[in-house]
Amino acid sequence: MLAQVQQLGDDAAVLAAAPLWQLTDASLADALRLARRAEQAVLVLQARLVQEAADRGIPAEQGHRSTAGWLRSLLLLDPQPARDLVTHATAIHDPSIQQVVLDGQADVRQATVIASTLHAIPDNLASLNGPVDSTQIIQNASQAMIDLAGQLPAYQLRRVGERILDHVAPELADHADQAALTRQEARAQQRRGLTLSMPLHGMVRISGLLGAEDAAIVHAALHPLCQPDPKDNRTPAQQRVDALTDICRLALRTTELPIDGGEPPQLSVTVAYDPLTQTLGTGTTDTGQRLSPETTRRLACDARILPIILSGQGQILNAGRRRRNATGAIRRTLHIRDKGCTFPGCDRPPRWTDGHHLWHWADGGPTNLDNLALLCRQHHQLIHNPTAGWQIRLGPDRRPEFIPPPDIDPNQQPQRNLYHQRQ
Repeated sequence: MLAQVQQLGDDAAVLAAAPLWQLTDASLADALRLARRAEQAVLVLQARLVQEAADRGIPAEQGHRSTAGWLRSLLLLDPQPARDLVTHATAIHDPSIQQVVLDGQADVRQATVIASTLHAIPDNLASLNGPVDSTQIIQNASQAMIDLAGQLPAYQLRRVGERILDHVAPELADHADQAALTRQEARAQQRRGLTLSMPLHGMVRISGLLGAEDAAIVHAALHPLCQPDPKDNRTPAQQRVDALTDICRLALRTTELPIDGGEPPQLSVTVAYDPLTQTLGTGTTDTGQRLSPETTRRLACDARILPIILSGQGQILNAGRRRRNATGAIRRTLHIRDKGCTFPGCDRPPRWTDGHHLWHWADGGPTNLDNLALLCRQHHQLIHNPTAGWQIRLGPDRRPEFIPPPDIDPNQQPQRNLYHQRQ
């Protein structure tokens, strides 16, 4: 078999490099479908090999805590592809399900859905509503799902599978659905989890699984911060990630989070300092993630940031002015004075804001009322963006006002937030 797999790889490599210009449009589409089927057959082979290795206990024998960890080491896979391969191997271990893929009736993802749907059908169908032929119902469900796989992608097939008994045994559907939901919630409780990937190109992927109840709570918390606004050019996905970050910022400002290592929860940032130019360089968080100087300066405005300034030789020059007073009397005074984000037109309330230093704290600016203004995360980023061109200052009445860039207002007339404040 090893020689056959080697030959398969060699043939596929030759075919992958073959010229495509001579194919007609119709032939190109046909070739793509055939290549897709060949890919799925190879995935079945991979799944079988992984399952065989797991059954033999090879990952544990080689010092790995999980099959996914073994695959990451053996094949140099990223975490998610390794987990996906294990999921496929577990789900389609039944030879009949594998054959569905090999016959071209479904792809691996659809086959995984079919397997999970059949597995979810209760074993005690007879006890739900009198004598029934459980074997025949499962066979009918399997065939129905295979037929639908030719019409629906995996995510739509999954929704149909959740109510498959409506199609093949409607007299049992309601009773079975209640039992299935109970088991589903119990499984969700065990499988729930959240993972943050290693940084790649400045991005960290968040992946996880929530139970239906947990998801409803998260949605309820995010929804008020994701309301449509014609002036907001963020995508819905960007709104959600900003909302999640804002909620975490709000949690950090409270005193209800547990003590972490003897300290209240806070983000520590190590910052390089250039004594020649007297400027701050890139920052590094306590989790090892590197930040641009602009982001570091903006974070230094937050009352829960602990900057640690390093010299060129790595010596600690300053272990940080944590400015905890900014969360006490000064913070409460800011809430009273500003009543929310001070940027013109913003309606974010005080708890969703940072205390921004007009004279940057990183440059030695003091933490007092005349050097602070409340800004929500979005407008805090805008003010710290040098290309945006906005400036902020205190007016004669010691309230924040904003000078727009010339491309927004050629006269650069000062603007104020009239939502929270009245002239």
